[in-house]
Amino acid sequence: MSINPDISMTFELAVVAVLIGGYISAKAAGKAKLPPVLGMTLFGVTISLLQGRGLLGATPPLLEDIIPSLKSLALVVILLRAGLGIHLRTLKKIGLSAVLLSFVPMLMEALAVTAVSMVLFSWDAGQALLLGFLLAAVSPAVVVPSMLELKEKRYGEKNDVPTLVLAGASLDDVLAISLFTIVLHGFTGEGSSAGSPIQTVLMALGDVGLSLTLGILPGIAAGLILLWLFRRYHQSIRATEKTLLLLGSALALFSVGQSAHTAALLGIMTMGFILLRYHPPAARELGAKLGKAWIFAEILLFVFIGMAVDIDIALDAGLRGLIIIAAGLAARALGVLISCIPSPLNWKERLFVIVSYIPKATVQAALGAVPLAAGIPGGEQMLATAVLAIVVTAPLGLLGIRSLSPRLLDITFSPQQEPREEKP
Repeated sequence: MSINPDISMTFELAVVAVLIGGYISAKAAGKAKLPPVLGMTLFGVTISLLQGRGLLGATPPLLEDIIPSLKSLALVVILLRAGLGIHLRTLKKIGLSAVLLSFVPMLMEALAVTAVSMVLFSWDAGQALLLGFLLAAVSPAVVVPSMLELKEKRYGEKNDVPTLVLAGASLDDVLAISLFTIVLHGFTGEGSSAGSPIQTVLMALGDVGLSLTLGILPGIAAGLILLWLFRRYHQSIRATEKTLLLLGSALALFSVGQSAHTAALLGIMTMGFILLRYHPPAARELGAKLGKAWIFAEILLFVFIGMAVDIDIALDAGLRGLIIIAAGLAARALGVLISCIPSPLNWKERLFVIVSYIPKATVQAALGAVPLAAGIPGGEQMLATAVLAIVVTAPLGLLGIRSLSPRLLDITFSPQQEPREEKP
């Protein structure tokens, strides 16, 4: 089998251009006091815009084929870092609010989007609900790294605000994807649509529960196996080898979950959680290594997310799309406030959680075109609204988290960092 050197070189140059362009854009954004990931995303949007205008060549086919795999790898790295950053004692402290944040804001946004889109687009409940769950997923690619950075800087540590958002947003994403898939299967005939509406709802809830269970159990099993390996051979297995074993196991779980339609993302987080709970030294090693891997994965993920944005398609959503997105965000904000009632958070911290729950990118970029590809009526409007949601909420959320975290969250100083009063 021969390889065309021109195609190979084109692929290589494209990858180099993405990495260097994303890196430079991130640095430029940082100099402008903007989130670096916003610079990466805008670089990707610029590539998409130039390609759409015929001013830049098409993405090489080989790169186009592996973009989904690279985005999945980056998502796996994010969720492993999330799992390695959640302590059991913290979960016990924030447990109820974290559970509520995982589904109450998402469901309220989905229902608000459903109601408004039924009016504005004259859709039936099924079409509107599909858009509702498509828009309701918060972006783990934006939220998780932002919260990990705040944890490192010790913002909101007193009431564990970053961990609260981290846990709630990660589950929010999994549940929204599961419900979107169930509604989609109802359209495509892969799911059962027989029976009364109550039976259909009960079956859907059963499907979600089964998906979560079948996602968590393999994660527990893989986490325990890795725990045994790392404990038994802690000295003989280098940190890099541990990282490769963890990533390989997580990617295997992700692949099986994609095929079996289970909540594999939750299982991946569970692996990290188990390692942190029962083998903190290994968890610290893995967290440091994954932090370095994220530098590379972050550029690829956000540039590719930007490249998935078609400005012309986003403009097609128009004012109706903006109204739907705004209604959904308002309902989500109310859901956040309800979810935070059992927590000790003050009003500033609750406002920060609302802002942290704004960004949408990963899920909408991955699933936005699915209804259209499945031939579902209204698929064009769903895609346009999903793209518009990325364009509006990702920058808004990124800027909000970056600019408001110092104003809304208290910082906990270590003894070495404790500010001292200057002597007169």
